[in-house]
Amino acid sequence: MKLSKFGFDLPDELLAEYPAPNRDESRLMVLNRATQTIEHKQFKDIIDYFEDEDVLMMNNTKVFPARMFGNKEKTGAEIEVFLLRELNKESLLWDVLVDPARKIRIGNKLYFGEDEELVAEVIDNTTSRGRTLRFLFDGSYEEFQQKIRDLGKTPLPKYIKREVEESDEERYQTIYAKHEGSVAAPTAGLHFSKQLLKRLEIKGVNFAEVTLHVGLGTFQPVEVEDLTKHKMGSERAYISQKNCDIINKGILEKRNVCAVGTTTVRTTESSVSSDNLLKPYDGWTNKFVFPPYDFSIPNRLITNFHTPYSTLLMMVCAFGGYDFVMEAYQEAVKEKYKFFSYGDAMLII
Repeated sequence: MKLSKFGFDLPDELLAEYPAPNRDESRLMVLNRATQTIEHKQFKDIIDYFEDEDVLMMNNTKVFPARMFGNKEKTGAEIEVFLLRELNKESLLWDVLVDPARKIRIGNKLYFGEDEELVAEVIDNTTSRGRTLRFLFDGSYEEFQQKIRDLGKTPLPKYIKREVEESDEERYQTIYAKHEGSVAAPTAGLHFSKQLLKRLEIKGVNFAEVTLHVGLGTFQPVEVEDLTKHKMGSERAYISQKNCDIINKGILEKRNVCAVGTTTVRTTESSVSSDNLLKPYDGWTNKFVFPPYDFSIPNRLITNFHTPYSTLLMMVCAFGGYDFVMEAYQEAVKEKYKFFSYGDAMLII
């Protein structure tokens, strides 16, 4: 598989700037692999595709306010700092992206907050845009975390050009988010409302949760034509024994085991036992799934509509079949489905 096979024309107006007014009322395209047919539904109709004892696997990561705006010492120039991941809790070391990168050198200090409540020092240049910062903070770790929450903003994707609004704090988070650590939402999960989850529970669907803290690995552009040469950035993942048991029971009983989102697929496919069951996991994963690929854990997938050439689109093509998914994407453009983080959803059965 080559990178050039994943291009398609995506008009700018189909990139969703705002979510649907109600979570479960976005549009839903249903792809049936057995019949090679496409249906157009509303997301809450998803309940019609589940039976008693089916399994729904969800990524329970929580987005933290990773986008901060600081000022450079002496010049006062505004610098955007995007917190990527914590490297060391004790010394408050973080991997970050800075913009504009050309203005930041090792040794520079950045000040955050109107009263310069938080100070950081640049201690390393990791990539052309990336830096390592050490935050200089005297209080407890809990107080430091609270300061980040107070000063940070919801990290909406860069394609959304508008200002972050108060409603984004709630809408750019799944309703089952628990463990803080993501710089982007696992967006397929944004479509679930409390009412819809309750209806699925009443129908007898079993829920299993995994954790993958979404980093920039998920959105890293692929810059090589030969996909086997692309290296995904590592992201932290966790699966408990209890959740493995729920998922494995579904697999052994030949139920529908549905992954909510590509991050859930990457997490579960990173920890497969020799007999094709899920085993507990606590570590980093840089799993990159592209066609052809034989999936061990999920046999269904809920996902959003992704941008051309993205690793997310590649995984969806591996799951649904390259030709069928690319045909569905042409249909989505024609029918004006909304794409990307706040966009519409697809169910592959």
